[in-house]
Parts: sequence; C-alpha cells; structure tokens
Amino acid sequence: MIMPMLREMREETRQGFDDMRSRLDGLDERLRAVERLVKVQREAFEGESVLGRYAAKEAEERLSALERKVEALESRE
Repeated sequence: MIMPMLREMREETRQGFDDMRSRLDGLDERLRAVERLVKVQREAFEGESVLGRYAAKEAEERLSALERKVEALESRE
C-alpha cells in the first residue's frame, strides 16, 4: 500500500516539476522578447540623440555665421 502511494506521489511531483519547467520556459521567452524591445528602444533613443546633436551643431554653426554677417554689417556703419 505504501509503495504504490509513494510511486503516485513521485509521479505527481515529477508532473508538477514538468509543468513548472514549462511555465518557466514560457516566461523566459517573454522576458527575452521584452529585452529585445528594450534594446530596440534604447538604440532608437541613442540614434535620436545623435541626430539631435548634429542638428544642434548645425543650427549653432548657422547662427554663428549669421552673427558674423551682422557684425560685419554693423562695422560698415
């Protein structure tokens, strides 16, 4: 009587671990998908930041050129 009961408990425990392993595998896959999304977002933000710096630099250069022109015009007067 005890041996069949122990076998049944062992099988139930094994099934429980198999179910848990399956659920953890699913969670691992979902986590990898989230990590991929975060990586893509980070790369996009970094790209926007670089583009923003280039745009700011170009605007600064254009403003500097305009300031030089204004100074040249003012010095003529």
